[in-house]
Amino acid sequence: MASTQTKPTILLENGTTVPCHEPIIISASRSTDIPAFYCDWFFHRLRVGYSAWTNPFNGVKMYISYAKTRFIVFWSKNPRPLLGYLDELKDKGIACYIQYSLNDYEEEKLEKGVRPLNERIDTFKLLVNKLGLGSVIWRFDPLMLTPDISIDKLLKKIENIGDQLKGYTEKLVFSFADISTYRKVKTNLEANNIAAFDWTEEQMTEFASRLVRLNKIKGWDYKLATCGEKGRYPGIEPNHCIDDELIIRRAYQDTTLMKFLKAEIMPMPVPVLFGEDKPLPNSAIVLGNGYYVTRGDNRDKGQREFCGCIKSKDIGQYNTCIHMCEYCYANTSKQAAAINYKCHKENPRSETITGK
Repeated sequence: MASTQTKPTILLENGTTVPCHEPIIISASRSTDIPAFYCDWFFHRLRVGYSAWTNPFNGVKMYISYAKTRFIVFWSKNPRPLLGYLDELKDKGIACYIQYSLNDYEEEKLEKGVRPLNERIDTFKLLVNKLGLGSVIWRFDPLMLTPDISIDKLLKKIENIGDQLKGYTEKLVFSFADISTYRKVKTNLEANNIAAFDWTEEQMTEFASRLVRLNKIKGWDYKLATCGEKGRYPGIEPNHCIDDELIIRRAYQDTTLMKFLKAEIMPMPVPVLFGEDKPLPNSAIVLGNGYYVTRGDNRDKGQREFCGCIKSKDIGQYNTCIHMCEYCYANTSKQAAAINYKCHKENPRSETITGK
């Protein structure tokens, strides 16, 4: 029997009604830095109730309604503009956390458009003070190898930042730069006259083991995780950047969100004379308030093979980030990003991020 479920629609600002998607979880964004450059646009669209997203593969425009949105994962190299909007987000009953790419390529000038390192570290701490420990995840991503950047040097950079973030983050996520695999990365590096190398299996294993040792020696006790990597390394787990466990920990009181995640909140087993009345499930999330949570399989099967993210809707667009990183995977070129950003500035409240 054919489904009788009606596809949701939304009334646009021009008075027309169109089909839309109503995501529970928003990713903002893997494709561009919304907090750094499009924060005003995003929160305006959140108030309006929708935005439009163009599929980069077929050019089809899709409308995204925020009517049912309960959680947002932000991705950024400069999320400081979010500080002025977090109270508004809370008032709307929408929770969030931030994937913060806090790298140090200042000396090598691989990220010419990012803010100074000391300012970015200060921003990290301000956001944690506002949102709470666990709400801002440190990413050193990607790890670049060049004639000027060795494994030793990368670990020194990580040590410097890791010392300053102690007490402000619980996790460090990293990935090894994939140059030959991603055409945009290879093209952009060549266009910018940057010599960079793909990591060998031996180098990845060496780096991982030394990072685990550094984490222990420094007493950081960070949870170490890789993003989208095939390799498995002792002491390091595969990450879930859109993470149902973290979302549950931050918003388990939200019954609508918990239903979407197929999460069940249960009281902790009561101890008896010879132990607990029954063991916890292996995947149980212990909340620390006398309850634990189980959840269903929420993995997004549409992501890369080794990506552990759960289902969400990304609202960003490629060719719009103006950090102008030399290794960028999200821009075809710096020129394309600059042109789109100029269009955005000319029409900053458009339903699309590009203003087109």
